[in-house]
Amino acid sequence: MTLEEVVGCSSTDRKMETVIEALEELLVAAQQQNCLTVGVYESAQLMNADPDSVVLCVLATDEEDENDVALQIHFTLIQAFCCDIDINIVRVSGMGRLAQVLGEPLSTDTNANEPRDLHCILVTNPQAEHLKLSEVGSYCKESRCRNQWVPSIALQER
Repeated sequence: MTLEEVVGCSSTDRKMETVIEALEELLVAAQQQNCLTVGVYESAQLMNADPDSVVLCVLATDEEDENDVALQIHFTLIQAFCCDIDINIVRVSGMGRLAQVLGEPLSTDTNANEPRDLHCILVTNPQAEHLKLSEVGSYCKESRCRNQWVPSIALQER
């Protein structure tokens, strides 16, 4: 491995860590401001009713979801809609970490409350340009320049 490869890898890893932190902070801030729509069905409803309010779409899966044909069809339709109206999209793996970031239970709790469907999350709030939104948006734009239309981010358990 050459020095350029080592430095390049290190730089890429740091950039990815920065993007992951920015995404996590953005989701927490948006949740605190009541600017998150959570769930595939709820997200589809919002994008149909008010697509201009959506600034970021997060599609989340784990390995066990990869064989869920219905979910993958939903994702394909949501991705197409987002690309058509220029909404940034990020695919995320690590549903456990995503639930942890949002303070969601991973399974049904003792009161029989079902956990929310975290497979699709929309961030809305076009009035407040959150600094972390621009970081995530820049990452999405850079990915599109490399012909990766839906960049992937792996959230790690902490």
